[in-house]
Formats: sequence, structure tokens, C-alpha cells
Amino acid sequence: MNARLDFHSNPIGAKHVKYLASAGQALLATSVPKATMELMALRISQINGCGFCADMHTKDAAHAGETPVRINLVATWREATVFTDPERAALELAEQGTRIADAAGGVSDEVWANAAKHYDEDQLVALVSAITLLNALNRLNVIIQQPAGDYQPGQFG
Repeated sequence: MNARLDFHSNPIGAKHVKYLASAGQALLATSVPKATMELMALRISQINGCGFCADMHTKDAAHAGETPVRINLVATWREATVFTDPERAALELAEQGTRIADAAGGVSDEVWANAAKHYDEDQLVALVSAITLLNALNRLNVIIQQPAGDYQPGQFG
């Protein structure tokens, strides 16, 4: 399977992806645990059906030391006992922030209040920024049918 477009070899596409990547770089300084960010990214990618991003975030999470059990259970995090309350709050925020069209009104006040109970303002900004960025990247890869399976941890620096 080949992608419909090679964004990296197209001047406009390469510039666009570069800007998206630089937006992601701003999130590296957050105090939100890397594991939480990767688990959120994986869950968002699962919801959006982005095989490329699900492959990437599964492998990046494992490379960063995340356990196979937690990686495998992120799709069913509500029923799993292996996630902390802050991780659950982040995963629920990620789900509602991704499924905006499915939930009249977007992210509920209850979900926001729960996230705010576990994360300070800077961390909430990082979580919301990560959710929006991941949704944009998922959509790009789904639209161009970017194939999954060949990603190597650290491939994009």
C-alpha cells in the first residue's frame, strides 16, 4: 500500500508537516508525563482510525518504557485497572475532544473539571494542544492513506 500523496517530497506538504512538527516541539517542555501524552496520542489515533499514528505511538510508548499491558488496554481504559486517576482524566478529555461531533456541546463541564482537578493550567494547555495537534495529524494521514507498520521510534527526531 502506498500513500496517495508524499507530503515530505512536496514543497507545500513538507512545509506544512514541518510547521505541525514544530507545534509538537512546544509540548516537549510540559510537565505532563510522557506516558500520559503517548497513551492519549494512541487513544486519539485509535478513535480516528489512523493506522500510521497508532503504529507510531504504540512503538514510541513501548520505547519510552510503557508496558505492553497498558498499551494494549488503552482502547478499553474505562474497564482497565492499570491507569491512574490523572491518566483517566486525560484519556477522557482526549476522547471527548476528539469526538466533538458525537457529543453535543463538545467537552462536558464534568470532564473538564475532572481534568482540572489533576492538572494545572500549563498542563491543561499542553493536553488541549496535544489533542488538537494529534487530531490534525490523524486526519492528514487518514486522508492520504499513509501506510502503517514501518515506523521506527525516533524516526522524526
